[in-house]
Amino acid sequence: MTEAANEITPLILTWNEAPNIGRTLERLTWARRIVVVDSFSTDETEAICRRFPQVDFVQRKFDDHPAQWNFGLAQVQSEWALTLDADYVLSDELVSELKHWRPGDAVDAAFAAFRYCIFGRPLRASLYPPRAVLCRPKRCHYEADGHTQRLAIPGGTARLRGVIFHDDRKPLSRWLQMQDRYARLEAEKLLSTPRAALSWPDRLRRWMWPAPVLVFCHTLLGKGLLFEGWRGWYYVLQRTLAETLLALRLMEAKMRTPT
Repeated sequence: MTEAANEITPLILTWNEAPNIGRTLERLTWARRIVVVDSFSTDETEAICRRFPQVDFVQRKFDDHPAQWNFGLAQVQSEWALTLDADYVLSDELVSELKHWRPGDAVDAAFAAFRYCIFGRPLRASLYPPRAVLCRPKRCHYEADGHTQRLAIPGGTARLRGVIFHDDRKPLSRWLQMQDRYARLEAEKLLSTPRAALSWPDRLRRWMWPAPVLVFCHTLLGKGLLFEGWRGWYYVLQRTLAETLLALRLMEAKMRTPT
């Protein structure tokens, strides 16, 4: 284990992640300490985590993602926190890179790119954007951003060369449940933000009907997932359904608004 690896603490949020957490932790055995902030899981998540001696398993009642992440950052004692979802699996290249991580003092965070997996097989492309996964917890914090959260980074950033595999094995029913929650939060964000302050993709979403059609065409044809077989279609339909749920939530809010 290198000195650089000692200065990185993986931080993972969990809630009923038994289908995923073991594979994620197996790629983190190089870390001296791993912090898992659990929202009182009712499955085997805790038992799986406790099989790994480096894991510091902490439970906190969930209120929202920014608060949960910021609580987790407060538990990190090292210079750097590696913030991971429970379905993020590090590539060999990224593990090697982290073991030799020595950035300058001007760098406060680093972004990683993702390979999206369906039933364990990486797709050739996806809509999943790069994300800041490495940060200095004493300088950075999380803020709400619609259905997700954004890392506030006061200083400079870097780009990691190694990728992370997004490999969620939870059942489809769980995905559907979470997407409806995300759609409600995202609709609130879109409707409360002035149109001029929205990005052009979010302006399209405000129009409601174009986004599902464009996402279907872009993922199937533009990203080439037509050639990925059933796994490609599975992802295309997932993303199209997610945009459709958001459009429905926006329509619902529009129809409920008095005229």
